[in-house]
Amino acid sequence: MVENASWLDTEQGGDELFPDAALPDELVGYRGRAACQIAGITYRQLDYWARTDLVGPSIRLAEGSGSQRLYSFKDILVLKVVKRLLDAGVSLHNIRIAVEHLRSRGVRDLAGVTLFSDGTTVYECTSAEEVVDLLRGGQGVFGIAVSGAMREISGTISDFPAERADKAGRGSETEDELSRRRRTRQPESS
Repeated sequence: MVENASWLDTEQGGDELFPDAALPDELVGYRGRAACQIAGITYRQLDYWARTDLVGPSIRLAEGSGSQRLYSFKDILVLKVVKRLLDAGVSLHNIRIAVEHLRSRGVRDLAGVTLFSDGTTVYECTSAEEVVDLLRGGQGVFGIAVSGAMREISGTISDFPAERADKAGRGSETEDELSRRRRTRQPESS
């Protein structure tokens, strides 16, 4: 059975994937280690894919020593799909093409996409008719319902610490307790 986006509109009028009816905040992200655990990949894969521009962080890039990449919900979803395509034996070249199509869509749009591959080519299907047309050729294919990957991620992502990219300044978030006490004790000069 091919899954489409109909699960987004439940009988209660709500959204199963995002119960509060809100899409994930585009300024909330997850650091590399959390992104790896959520997507089921190694840190080495994450680092390589970021350096080769296969899938990089859309919220914050690593800029210099000590800075941390910050991956959005959509980034982690794409990481998970890439992992599944690699596990199925799809070539990196074809995965890059698929990733470009995924990047151009919004999170809600991705829920209606099912990727199929015959091992050499990746096909995007958004309706049952497209799936039937693809299968008429009689060749063996496998499918990845992006909505299924979304459900998996949304079920586990809350277990990991999120970070907002719009925090005031780096100075205020890195100030330690001793510095804060010194600042509040210093007499104001008149």
